[in-house]
Amino acid sequence: MNLREIREFINLRIYDSKNSVLRVFRVASVVVAIFSVGCLLYYHGFHVNDNERDFIINVIKWSFGFYILKYGIRLFYSFQPLKDLKESVPEAILMLIIILNFISTYIFGWEMIHSLGMLLGFDKLENFFILVIQAYLFIILINEVGRAGNFIAQLNLSPPALLLSSFLILIAMGCGLLSMPAMSASGIAIPFADALFTSISASCVTGLVVVDTATYFSFKGQLVIMMLIQLGGLNIISFATIFALFARKGLGLKHQSILQESLNTESLSDSNTLFRQIFIFSVSLEVIGAILIFLNWSPQTDFDGLGEKMFFSLFHSISAFNNAGFSLFSNGLFENNVANSYSLHLVIAVLIICGGIGFATLRDLLSIRKYRELKKKPWQSFRINTKLSLISAGILITAGFLVFYIFEANNTMSDRTIGGKIISSLFQSVTTRTAGFNTIDIGMVTTPVLIFTIFLMFIGASPGSTGGGIKTNTFALVLLGAWSTSRGKERLELFRSTIPFDLLNKAFLIFLFSIAFISIAIFGLAIVEPGTDLIALSFEAVSAFCTVGLSTGITDDLSLGGRIIIMISMYLGRVGPLTLAFALGRKKQSTDYKYPKANILVG
Repeated sequence: MNLREIREFINLRIYDSKNSVLRVFRVASVVVAIFSVGCLLYYHGFHVNDNERDFIINVIKWSFGFYILKYGIRLFYSFQPLKDLKESVPEAILMLIIILNFISTYIFGWEMIHSLGMLLGFDKLENFFILVIQAYLFIILINEVGRAGNFIAQLNLSPPALLLSSFLILIAMGCGLLSMPAMSASGIAIPFADALFTSISASCVTGLVVVDTATYFSFKGQLVIMMLIQLGGLNIISFATIFALFARKGLGLKHQSILQESLNTESLSDSNTLFRQIFIFSVSLEVIGAILIFLNWSPQTDFDGLGEKMFFSLFHSISAFNNAGFSLFSNGLFENNVANSYSLHLVIAVLIICGGIGFATLRDLLSIRKYRELKKKPWQSFRINTKLSLISAGILITAGFLVFYIFEANNTMSDRTIGGKIISSLFQSVTTRTAGFNTIDIGMVTTPVLIFTIFLMFIGASPGSTGGGIKTNTFALVLLGAWSTSRGKERLELFRSTIPFDLLNKAFLIFLFSIAFISIAIFGLAIVEPGTDLIALSFEAVSAFCTVGLSTGITDDLSLGGRIIIMISMYLGRVGPLTLAFALGRKKQSTDYKYPKANILVG
């Protein structure tokens, strides 16, 4: 018998038991991954003694023994083991290294990884390998959870309700992680209320803080905050979709409808295509941004080694692109030796614009295929959504620049050069709409600038972006709709297109809902914070609901009631007024009848 005949003979003998055996190992894999990851979280989050450390190490060793066995069983039951082996080369290499290291250590008494690291001159190669193993465990857990994506279709929840739930889960996970003692620089667990506030602010990419991110949290805590920003900014549903695709072929209609709602796209197929490109654009821009930030730090900026400088660069790049506003400096970008790094400010401003312009717009602008189509068909143009987003953003940035320069050039920027004042005004105009970074002292700006800043924060970024606010297109439609009505037009026309009334209704719904909630939040803050200036409270409420993160400096002085109002505002502002309204509203009922028209006096 040749090799193929032997393989066919084995396949026939194991066919009946294949599904049941693989199902058992798949369930066991989830259990082992959860237990192992739980042990790793305990190890990294708490102060463990030697006995606990040895127990966790043994758990990791036994878990990898299980995964090696599972990998072998999977190849054994595969009808095409060589093909499966080629498709899982990284996993196979990792398994081989673990097996060889085990044999060399426990049979020959020679630690292969440690010795190889010393031979190559890398003292910490072993630690790096351990880090890879831990990351692999997390990937296994996420991959197995991704396989459960089929259950989404079985849940009797609307896409908006699932989107709301996803952020609640992310916030709860972030709060749990940040509450561990090792996440704080002092080694003492952060109070629950502060951990919850920080988790909501990071997950909702706001940037308001009640403790100093730079000094209160350890490197592990700052790393958790960075991951919350990434997941919250790009939408946890999108990440879940990536892992679901790894585990399954294609997406169901339920999953696509969730993506359409969360990404604010025009169709199901468009959302399915767009989310794949989101990760390419996002990761690419964040990496490029981190490199440029690394190269533009001021020589006077004090870093504790190359590693810290790299981490600071990556953290601020992710925070900027996701319009989060978190910084690893106690005074934000107003820190000494950073406030005057104007080339750095320009890099961060570009990242903020890229993240806040909207993924659909970003795809239009960065798509090579789109430019090829425009070259072949010059009579075509960008989508109306792209045009409106770019024009709105351009007008708002210009208006903000002029206001900041006129009122603050001789106030908070009086000690800067002409060029410094121009760049600072431009940067503050860009970041004010939703990012939350500051290169000037917000608590010292004039009252007209505070009021205009509230206006810019309320409008926010473009639809389908990492930013907040009611969105530029929403404000534009409300403004254009009012202008069209005042001129007696029966319909709204824009770029030689007719805007349907249901879009106008949605825009007005978002506008009125946002105004109503912000008014209620300001009213509540005025009750629980009676001694605080009303403009400062209004600024804080708008900044929270529109997920901006700018503050006049009153955030950490708020009472528990004030912080609760701000936390609710950040969450509702992030998930979106329209999503919330649809999630809490009843299902649309068919109405085939019409009542007679009525005339009502208005004005």
